[in-house]
Amino acid sequence: MRGLFMAIAKLDPRIVEYGKAHKKVYRSIYSAIERYDRIVIFRHIKPDFDAMGSQMGLYTFLKDNFPNKEIHYVGDNHISFTPRVFPETETLPNDWFKGGNFLAIIVDVGDHERIADPRYKHAKYKIKIDHHPCKGEIAKRASLVDTESAAAAELVADVLLNWKGKFISQEAAHYLYIGIVGDSGRFLYSSTSPHTFAVAEALVSTGFNLSSTYQTMYEKNLDSLKSLGYVLSHFSVSPHGVAYYCLPSSVQEELHITPILGKEHVNTFSNIAGINAWCSITEDPQPKDYCWRISIRSKSKDISGVAQKWGGGGHAQASGARIDSLKDLDAFIQDLDKLFVD
Repeated sequence: MRGLFMAIAKLDPRIVEYGKAHKKVYRSIYSAIERYDRIVIFRHIKPDFDAMGSQMGLYTFLKDNFPNKEIHYVGDNHISFTPRVFPETETLPNDWFKGGNFLAIIVDVGDHERIADPRYKHAKYKIKIDHHPCKGEIAKRASLVDTESAAAAELVADVLLNWKGKFISQEAAHYLYIGIVGDSGRFLYSSTSPHTFAVAEALVSTGFNLSSTYQTMYEKNLDSLKSLGYVLSHFSVSPHGVAYYCLPSSVQEELHITPILGKEHVNTFSNIAGINAWCSITEDPQPKDYCWRISIRSKSKDISGVAQKWGGGGHAQASGARIDSLKDLDAFIQDLDKLFVD
């Protein structure tokens, strides 16, 4: 797909206006990319569609437009997305990072500790493009952060669409579109804006196969179907409409799934009358960081405050949290439940 591209005749005014509003940081981003011949793109651990979509979309764009530069992408692979949706990430030796003469571009991550590869610290220059609240400064001189954007891929795409003289290939557009669709909940979350749709339209206009993209993103196997059956037979609903299900390690083993797939069916409850929020609660037995990982979604109320209280954070309608033991589960659900008391 790389190298196949169609010129985008005219940008939507929303894209142009957004670029003008952020022209100073855009110039810093363009200048740094043009200045450095060695570039690495980083994103967060335990990647989702947006993390990998923004990373791979940017990587592909840079390879297409700067064929003489050395460009890489690093991080942990996803148990399902790689290599089905995205190529497996690269493995770079420590020697490559020595001296620090490279540019680090960090996408879709707000916290230092969540960056998948800590070697970004060696970079002489850092760029950050993200839509999460920042807990600490990562890139001082070139940081584009907009917490109201639906996806980091939406921001990355806007930066690239506004770059005069450069083109977005079908492959790059395909990856960026995946990121936007994934983090906007297929354009259903309240963070979806006219700008989100404008960027998505521009990407689709490059001509990549939209039907194939969705098929690749949401293809399931028989183990997934069986795990859905378990979820539908073992969920609970609180007095004020918080639906949740728990997946202990023993059940994961029986269903042939891993902790990272525990949240795969969380949105099953998104369109059910009387359900206001929904959660997956998955045991993660890794010795160094044992916990129950929670993915939270909401129809309308902002659940990020509850997520922060319980060791996590995120967006108004899509956040993550954790509990150390199921002894804390009732208290956690009660905190969510209180949001929906009339």
